[in-house]
Amino acid sequence: MHPILIAPSLLSADFVNLERDVKRCEQAGADILHVDVMDGTFVPNITIGPPVVAALRRVTDLPLDCHLMIQNPENHIAAFAEAGADWISLHVEACTHLHRTLSVIKEYGKKAGVVLNPLTPLDYAYQAAEYCDFILLMSVNPGFGGQQFINSFLRRCSELRTFLDTHGLAHIPIEVDGGVKKENARAIIEAGASILVSGSGVFSGNLADNIYAIKNA
Repeated sequence: MHPILIAPSLLSADFVNLERDVKRCEQAGADILHVDVMDGTFVPNITIGPPVVAALRRVTDLPLDCHLMIQNPENHIAAFAEAGADWISLHVEACTHLHRTLSVIKEYGKKAGVVLNPLTPLDYAYQAAEYCDFILLMSVNPGFGGQQFINSFLRRCSELRTFLDTHGLAHIPIEVDGGVKKENARAIIEAGASILVSGSGVFSGNLADNIYAIKNA
């Protein structure tokens, strides 16, 4: 069984006080920091790029999980890797040559992951799994924080976990992103996810209490 890891999404942090919020996450027991990278093309929103990742790298030793919600991510792997990303994930719809790009991520010594939107067929994950270090299933449509959790995630996550466990791929963890809160964390974990990304679910209210409640669901 995979350990439960909590990855606060910095999209919900205070960008004026980003270093402060990173330190708060560290002190509260966060395991990973999730960095939502959006380009205004693949998703409607625009967020941050490699310069901010490089700044984050200077103020924390936690792994930086860079979720690339961008078109043609293969053109930007080097920039994020060199900025200090530890994990890099990309959406299957956005990448023309998925195997090649996953291989490039690994050549930089980073963990590579694929991301599936709520209605992306799980077949993509089945085919790509052996080339991944983790698989991220979206439980909302990507592009904005604070969205409502899509319950069909639970069935999809359970199906993916079963596939991985029965095809010699049990070592690959499933990450979940979108609408994760202490109220639904238990059901998410029981469905097979072990890396829980949470933005508003962590940063709304008492950060330390929220992280503790999610991790121990």
